[in-house]
Amino acid sequence: MTTGTMNQRGRAPRHPRADGERTRAAILRAAASLATVDGLEGLSIGNLAAATGISKSGLYAHFGSKKELQLATVEEAERILEAEVVQPALAARPGLDQLAAVCEAYFSYVQRRVFPGGCFFAATALEMGSRPGPVKDRVAAINSGFTALLQSFAATALEQHQVPAREDPARLAFELHAILLGADTKFILYDDPAILDLARQVVRQRLGLDSGGNAAET
Repeated sequence: MTTGTMNQRGRAPRHPRADGERTRAAILRAAASLATVDGLEGLSIGNLAAATGISKSGLYAHFGSKKELQLATVEEAERILEAEVVQPALAARPGLDQLAAVCEAYFSYVQRRVFPGGCFFAATALEMGSRPGPVKDRVAAINSGFTALLQSFAATALEQHQVPAREDPARLAFELHAILLGADTKFILYDDPAILDLARQVVRQRLGLDSGGNAAET
């Protein structure tokens, strides 16, 4: 009995809550990928169960409604965008380097097919744009936040005289975001890396960067 008690004490303690959180994270990662192909409205317990190998009853235990699943999926996609695109940009030098870095990180995120259907927020913005409600509002807020980040980088570049004084940070951010979205759409449609290479060239020209990666004279 003593040996049995010692063996029980020597076992690593179970952490059901941590296991549950890992399972939920895996479900949401799969849901975010599916949403870029089937849409947020196309998410169902059935296709999510097939994608994850988790029973329908197990999935119901994590999400009380389709809307709850959709909102949680959007939050997971935001977390991935933050890790894949935003954080690499924030690690660059403030200003022009951050603008270049955020665009390159975005192109890499698309080219590596972090999501099979391209950028999650490009795909869901079109889908949810005509569907009023909290899911649309959250997708719109994240898109606005990303544009605001681009604008803040552009404003810093202007303050540091890295771009011409005539530049409007809001307009520059809008143009760059449009290039990113256009590149994402065409790359997913044609599966041609040359599209992203062209988009990279367009971004560099728009930012006034020479081939050596330095700011052009302003």
